[in-house]
Amino acid sequence: MRLGVLDVGSNTIHLQVMDAHLGARPEPATSFKVELRLTEHLDAAGSITPQGIDLLHQAVGDSVAHANENQADEILAFATSAIRDAKNGPKIIQEINQRHQIDLQILTGDEEARMTFLAVRRWLGWSAGKLLMIDIGGGSLEIASGVDENPEATLSLPLGAARLTRDFLSGDPYSSKGIKFLEDFVSSKLEDELPAILRTHDADRCVATSKTFRTLARLSGHMFNENPKYLESANLKAMVSKLADMTDKSRAELPGVSNSRAKQIVAGAIVARATMNTLDLDRVEICPWALREGVVLRRLDWLNN
Repeated sequence: MRLGVLDVGSNTIHLQVMDAHLGARPEPATSFKVELRLTEHLDAAGSITPQGIDLLHQAVGDSVAHANENQADEILAFATSAIRDAKNGPKIIQEINQRHQIDLQILTGDEEARMTFLAVRRWLGWSAGKLLMIDIGGGSLEIASGVDENPEATLSLPLGAARLTRDFLSGDPYSSKGIKFLEDFVSSKLEDELPAILRTHDADRCVATSKTFRTLARLSGHMFNENPKYLESANLKAMVSKLADMTDKSRAELPGVSNSRAKQIVAGAIVARATMNTLDLDRVEICPWALREGVVLRRLDWLNN
């Protein structure tokens, strides 16, 4: 069957149309993406602004049209932390579903971690043993660990790259004071919130997913001639300083860094480094599958039951 997976995230509204069948690998057919950055459309009270809502409706409408044009049998639509945390999120979801005739669901942080973990498990297989998964999105950080397809422990924290850039970083280049304040905040949050079951994960494979980690791994390969399938903690430490000293324009000229990601890759690198330090990881392996693939796999499993 052909499934349209609509991811209403903090950075982008991303539709991926996939051909998916039970027992087979989901194959991307086409995609449609709008760089909306919902975290930049929040008012002082934490609600998405009228302009942000209008842009969101336009992006969702265009995505649904793209799915229909490409003969998607079903649209699996979900929203993550930007709408999950917005004061007017439930009202926006209701309006979107009525206007565009879809069933957009808000994922909790735990659900986000569990479905991303499922994707990682299916990609690596059972021989990978116990997994530790880390995912940095625009609005939140997810961590999960376990030996099965359902993790035994999950954690979701509001440590996304877009959110932290908006809240902590200003100037071009960023000020050293802002960078230090953000580093201390992220480290403190992880120390306070990370449960013992994750801190002492005892994983056989430590895996990172999604755009932030893929970009950082590619930059590490460019700067240090390392294998971009992995990200080394030592390289990441050096990258934070290099990236923080650069302007938005110079970061956007690096391989794999778009104009929209140039501002927030510094915050993403800070979260990645702090997370790896707290978990005592020297290296993570980059997995190409993440939340959208997990949503497809979960849907196929449900249809088979």
